[in-house]
Amino acid sequence: MKKLAVIVGVLSLTAQAGSASAGVYADDLTRCVVSSTSASDRISFIRWMFGAMSAHDEVAPLSTVTPEQRASMTEEAAKIVQRLILTDCREQSSNALKYEGETALKSSFEVFGKVAMGDLMGDPKVSTAFGGMDSYFDVDLWEAFSQEVAARD
Repeated sequence: MKKLAVIVGVLSLTAQAGSASAGVYADDLTRCVVSSTSASDRISFIRWMFGAMSAHDEVAPLSTVTPEQRASMTEEAAKIVQRLILTDCREQSSNALKYEGETALKSSFEVFGKVAMGDLMGDPKVSTAFGGMDSYFDVDLWEAFSQEVAARD
């Protein structure tokens, strides 16, 4: 049960910023996790992260994710993680935990999260939505800033 709590804790850190240093066993696990997932798996993982983030008090009013949907997303993501660790990448997971500890899992699933986010960000609608920010920038302020930076050289 302690290992299960560790795995759950590691997965909760997946969405947090930061980078973990990876060793050879974590690298092997990362390669296995990424190569063993489908586009559908990665979207399910992103849906789970979105559902979890939508629980934040400041974000919840912007989302229609229900507690039942959040639970379903969590269950689906848990099945994917369980399949990856206990079946598809069992040997790599075992070696990574044995020789490098919980940080190996953390670093592997951080990479998996980044790959999944890359899939999401590659969608033209998402790219357009993120790209819309520049239309609200004050061009004169940015130009002044650029000149200030150039003057420091």
